[in-house]
Amino acid sequence: MTNELTHRTACDLGRAIGDGTVDAREVTDAFLDAMDTHADTPRIYVRATRDRAMAEADAARHRARTNTRKGILDGVPLSWKDLFNTAGTETEAGTDLLKGNIPTTDAQVLRNATLGGSICLGKTHMTELAFAGLGYNPITATPPNVNDPKLAPGGSSSGAATSVAFGLAAAGIGSDTGGSVRVPSAWNNLVGLKTTAPRLSLKGAVPLCRFFDTVGPLCRTVEDAAALLALLDGTTAPDLTGADVRGQRFLVLENVALEDIRDAPRDAFEDAINRIAAAGGQIVRGSVEAVSHAMLLSALLFSPDAYATQGELIESAPHLMFPEILDRFRAGAEVSAVQYLRARASLAELRAEYMAATAAYDAVLIPTAPITAPEVAKLAADNDYYRAENLMALRNTRIGNLMGTCALQLPTGTPMCGITAMRGPMQEEALLRVGAGLERALAVR
Repeated sequence: MTNELTHRTACDLGRAIGDGTVDAREVTDAFLDAMDTHADTPRIYVRATRDRAMAEADAARHRARTNTRKGILDGVPLSWKDLFNTAGTETEAGTDLLKGNIPTTDAQVLRNATLGGSICLGKTHMTELAFAGLGYNPITATPPNVNDPKLAPGGSSSGAATSVAFGLAAAGIGSDTGGSVRVPSAWNNLVGLKTTAPRLSLKGAVPLCRFFDTVGPLCRTVEDAAALLALLDGTTAPDLTGADVRGQRFLVLENVALEDIRDAPRDAFEDAINRIAAAGGQIVRGSVEAVSHAMLLSALLFSPDAYATQGELIESAPHLMFPEILDRFRAGAEVSAVQYLRARASLAELRAEYMAATAAYDAVLIPTAPITAPEVAKLAADNDYYRAENLMALRNTRIGNLMGTCALQLPTGTPMCGITAMRGPMQEEALLRVGAGLERALAVR
């Protein structure tokens, strides 16, 4: 029964709690038991919040018995990336620089989720200070990839993804600055939603790049993503009934996203595009030059923002850090204020060009990552390889952050090869409805 419960979708669990098939205590027990018995739990969870989870489960069970449930996810257990503050529990963001940091209040999104009745199972491992896309962290832990434990899990929300993929949480809450929700979702065959900055509150979350940071769910279905967005936002989930790709127009972005792509993600993406077309979606292929120009600004935008945010903490004890992450932060110190401000001004113009060029489409489609997950042992042994793979892992996802879009990663059916749909800022509800249609099309082979 435990395995059956822990591999259901979050919404399916919520419905079962609502109709009395199971209760929240039973569901929470199942996940905690799975965490106790799974060999890789210490590599996925930094720590469980067992007492909190059981108290929340008891409250959720009472609400179900008294017909006062707060929503579909009332009583559903979630994991939380270890950069979201949890009152009375360490929040260390994957780094020894924050070892023993115990906040007194919850992050705002965790507070919202708790008010919505969800269960906090614990805190998951992540890339150090969230500043890489591979999920490799020699300082704390590197979670295993669900497809092959020798492979990197994707990051920086590595534990968030693997907690769901291995059945140790119904869904995970992560953050995405340059791809940190979408890459681990793709490499662990999950759905991942990058929200618009700043659609969801970042209050009480350890920051990386304040201009680009976003919060987002990692889960099994688009329905779950929609329900989780509403839970985190304190709003109502969009109606996905009858979502279909027939008659919708999709732009396949050919510049940047399809350049130097490796065989497996390219083939999986093209197969997915063919299935979308067969289901009635209208496919247009083209380039948007604003994307190419924006990519050239990346080095002037991400690292300076990150170093301005965390440089003081980093320089207080740089010897505690993974050198590759430290070097990436310190690169931001070499960018002048003039260069950064000019890049921000240029990016605003490029965003406007991109929005004008894509306004006629229901979504822009790209492969989520141009590579699949590399071997952890090779990343550990070869610094040049680590840097090259990290840049490639985040290349396609960075498009959405640079252009200011919301973005939805979907599995294609080929392990570790995802497809991402993007829409304009603050259009998450419309994107999720498009995504539900894409999900339906991609399920047909």
